[in-house]
Formats: sequence, C-alpha cells, structure tokens
Amino acid sequence: MTKKKGICYLAGAGPGDPGLVTLRTRELVEKAEVVVYDALCNPEILKWAPAGAEIIYAGKKAAAHTMTQEEINRCLVEKTRAGLCVVRLKGGDPFLFGRGGEEAEALQAARLEFEVVPGVSSALAGPAYAGIPITHRDFASQVTIFTGHEDPAKPDSALDYAALARLPGTKVMLMGVERLGKIAENLMAGGADPALPVALIRWATTGRQQTLRGQLDDIAAKALENGFAAPAVAVFGEVVKLRERLNWFETRPLFGKRIVVTRTRKQAGALSGSLRLLGADVWEVPTIRTVPPENIVEFGQLVQDSHGYDWIVFTSPNGVEAFFEMFFKLYDDSREIGGARIAAIGPATAAAVKKFHLKVDLQPREYVAEGIVKEFQKDGSVENLRILIVRPESARDILPRELTKLGAIVDEAFAYRTLPETEDAFGGRERLREEGADMVAFTSSSTVENFVALKLPWPPGMKTASIGPVTSRTMRDLGLSVDVEAGASDIPGLVEAIRRFYAGK
Repeated sequence: MTKKKGICYLAGAGPGDPGLVTLRTRELVEKAEVVVYDALCNPEILKWAPAGAEIIYAGKKAAAHTMTQEEINRCLVEKTRAGLCVVRLKGGDPFLFGRGGEEAEALQAARLEFEVVPGVSSALAGPAYAGIPITHRDFASQVTIFTGHEDPAKPDSALDYAALARLPGTKVMLMGVERLGKIAENLMAGGADPALPVALIRWATTGRQQTLRGQLDDIAAKALENGFAAPAVAVFGEVVKLRERLNWFETRPLFGKRIVVTRTRKQAGALSGSLRLLGADVWEVPTIRTVPPENIVEFGQLVQDSHGYDWIVFTSPNGVEAFFEMFFKLYDDSREIGGARIAAIGPATAAAVKKFHLKVDLQPREYVAEGIVKEFQKDGSVENLRILIVRPESARDILPRELTKLGAIVDEAFAYRTLPETEDAFGGRERLREEGADMVAFTSSSTVENFVALKLPWPPGMKTASIGPVTSRTMRDLGLSVDVEAGASDIPGLVEAIRRFYAGK
C-alpha cells in the first residue's frame, strides 16, 4: 500500500473579519486533517475544520509564546511527513512579517510539499476599515510597510529610521505599539515632521475595532492615556486626515455592541454574520448541539415509509437535514417521496426543503406550531389524513396533539436530539466571563435553558433578545427579562429587532 503524501498549506487567515478570509483558505480548512493556528487568527475560522481534525494552538504573542518558532517548524514537518493535510493559519498574510518564509524553508529542507496561500494583511485592511486609504492621488503615491516588533534602541537595528523618515508617502507599522514612543522619537530625530498625522487601529476589521488619532509627537502619550495596546496597526501620513470623511465601518448601527449568540456551532453563522454586517462585535457561546435520535432505526423506518403519508410537516432546518440525510441513504431519487405534500414552519425551514428541489405546499404566517394548526384548519378538514411530523425529541407536543384532535392520523419522526454543549472550543464563555457583553440573543427555548444551566456570570446591564413568543415564555419562566422580541420569529426578524432596539425605534 502506497503511503499517502502529506502537504502543508501556509495560509493567510486575514486581519480578523472572517469575511475577509480567501475562498482558497476556507476550502483548505474544510478538508484539513491538522490545523495549526496563531493567536491573531479569528477562532471562528476553526469551525470550518472537519469534526475529526487536530487543532493545534501555536499561540505566538509578544513575550508569551506557547510554542517557539523552532517548535512550530518541527510540528509542521512532523505532521506533514506523517502524510497529513496540514493547514498552518497565520494572521494576515503568511509572508508579511509572519515568519512564513522560515516555515516554508523548514518544509523545503525536509523535502516536503507545501503551498503558500496569501491573505489579506491588516497593513491594508486596518486602515481601510478605519476610513484611511493608504494611497491617494492628492496625498500619497508610495507606501512603506515596516515592523516595530524589534527594539528601536538596539545598536544593530535592521531599520534605518533616518532613511525611513525621509521616505515620501504613507508609512504603515505592524506590531510595536508598545515601543511607539521610541519609534516616534527616532523618526523625528531622522527628520520626520512632529505634526505628521498618525492613526492607531486596534483589533482592525472586527466589532472590537478602536481607532485613535494624533500626531507623531503626541501619539505615544495618547496611546498610553487610552490604554491602547496590541494588536494594533499604525498609519503615518497625510492620508490619516481623510478618516474624517471616509469613516464607514465605525458608523454602522451596531458598531461596538458586544452580542453573544447562543445557537449551535453549525447554525450560528447566519445570525453572527448578519449582526457583524451591522458592525456588532459578535462571539458565539453555543449552548446546544444536535445528535442523532435515540431510536435511529425507528426514524429510518418512518423516513422509508414517508411516501405513504398525505402530509410531511417539518418544524426546523435541522429536521429537514436529518430527514433527507436518512432518505438518500434509502433512496436514490427524491421522487420516491411520492405524493406527500409538505408543510414547513418558518422561512429557514422552507428554504432547507427547497434545497432538495421540493415544493413547500403550506407555510404558516406565524412561525410556531400553532400556526401550522391554523393553516390546516383553513385549508380544510384533515380528518383521516396521514401526517408525518419531523421534529426533535423533547419538543412541545402541541402540534401532534392538536392535529390528532382534528381527526388526523399522526406519526412523529424524531429526527434528532438537542444536548447541552459541553465544550468551549472557541473561547466564547471565557470571553463572556472576562469582558462581559451588551446583549445575549436566544433563538429557541433550548438555548435559553442550557445557557441558564451553564451558570455563567451575568454582566451588569446585559440585555436579552428573543426570536419569538415561545422562546420569550421560556425566558420569563426561568427568571430572565425579555428586552427585545422579534416581530417575525426568524433570524432576519431577530436581527432587525436588535437593530431597532439600539436605534431607539
């Protein structure tokens, strides 16, 4: 048997916003067997990795290294030599002050295959998200990118600050904000104008972004006064003045609002992404996970017999996915579902059905079980009709009970179970403990119940948002207030309710 050949991808993880990760990097993470990542990589990128992938934190920060560079090099060589698909995620771009060149040399010296996947650097994205174009026809036709990571006072500095000061155009510094005072002194000693505009951008491209403006002779003092620490990008040049007119990101309606999302890891993306587009600082604290039902054989039998029903009712997207995963293990053609008509609660559930090119015949205006019952009553008698309800275990029994009262012959296909999420794989709980939050968003009763069961500290002033009346009822039953309730019980409705809350409407 031929041994599988390993390969290591040195991939840029972008500046922080997961939307700025390249398609190529995402594709590689999705098939990775090993992922080695740095401190500045957004941990949400790790959600794209397969369930069985080995995740290794390299954790390089100034003066606090989990692994030395030599240890990282050895790790990459070892895992690649073992025949694995290794993705080395590096914040920004791997070849721009990321020591990716050294890692490539180590792989090459070991005669191992590697590929470099460029990424969006914070040197470009940071200023752009702060409303600062690093080149501009009226101000700068040249850009110099340098690192402030080295000590500017050491006698053998690789940087010629006098030459750097004389260079025209914009200068962008990566790392080194803690040495900003000495760097500014050296630039001024080299002839740079003390009144040169400077901007510092911290946690660039994320909802945590902060921007501080000053000039060369006072920016270090301002940074100290404001507690402005790494990670930050510094921009030196006349282009900084354009921020007054071009500041687009920090004016978004939810900018700076820290919002906790409690959906499952798999489902959180749609809500998190929508909130981030409005500028929110979102992190995920999954409280539930979905697993197969306890009686998978019984579920499979009901799916196999689904063509014999008059109606199939789907109550959630998870149910749709579980149903058709089982269905296509049993059948090769979706037409095997026969003449069964389909009902779906909520637009997300309907959209999940339509992915399988099937028509949704009934969709209630109210995205709850009661809405389905009302629609069936309006549609005519259901007496003696065979109805299969695809639902999770431990869901409310109102739908089968009420349809049975109307004379329907009802079977329940338990498609999945929801269990408490026991892992804090991406540090959301820890961040909530350390930083607090402005709001927590609940998308179902089970997310409420399991969030409360975690017994996390409740930050002072943290508000709550509910996706609809059923979830709100659970919140109140557990002693939580409901500050925001979606008008339409779906993700767009929840996002809009949060937006209006902070807009004061």
